[in-house]
Amino acid sequence: MLIIPAVDIMGGKVVRLMRGDPREMKSYAYLGNPVELARRWESEGAHLIHVVDLDAALGLGNNINIIRIITRSVGIPVQVGGGIRSIERARQIIDAGAARIVLGSLAFRSVESLKSLLEEFGSERVAVALDHLDGRVMINGWRQLAHKTLREAAEFFTSVGVKYFLITSIEHDGMLTGPDVENLSKIMDLDVKVIASGGIRSLNDITLLRDIGVYGVIIGRALYEGILTFREALKASLEQRK
Repeated sequence: MLIIPAVDIMGGKVVRLMRGDPREMKSYAYLGNPVELARRWESEGAHLIHVVDLDAALGLGNNINIIRIITRSVGIPVQVGGGIRSIERARQIIDAGAARIVLGSLAFRSVESLKSLLEEFGSERVAVALDHLDGRVMINGWRQLAHKTLREAAEFFTSVGVKYFLITSIEHDGMLTGPDVENLSKIMDLDVKVIASGGIRSLNDITLLRDIGVYGVIIGRALYEGILTFREALKASLEQRK
């Protein structure tokens, strides 16, 4: 299982939002800028970095130049999400060096656009974000119901060729309350690669996700606040079940 550090960018700085609320923001600028932190995670053993452009997601601008510098500054793949609401924007992120783009609202609003991107870039480079509130998928910056359950959405997008899903529990995101294993378990029988996000706070959380078959887990606040070290998390992800 991959341990994937999050680099969420707002105003050019690495931050974390509590349940996606910009009014509940914690800045980690004191630890370094986004490029420095991406390099740090690579040096500690990360094989993939997850970058979120929060300004783009919230319609406040974008951090494309920083994303471009990150992808050129590290030797590992960079997965990018946040505000990718058109084919043109998706291409721009890929051109900036992203190994994979994460689509949210665009996938729900235009399945044809999703299919076009899958055809153009391949299923390894396009993931769909299923952000959910107690199993009900939310879109448009977590402000609108998609009228699909997590299971229904995963089955539908799998049928059109999606292989990677980023599953975020809104209720748990940034709260250090543990992962939503109950809802994740509802889709683990599908033949897809699930990346889990939201609430990771302990090594036990990591082993729980590993044992249910999660492909990767994104960790943000717990790493930035020293609750877990990256190397501890990586070791837990690799240990054999006893």
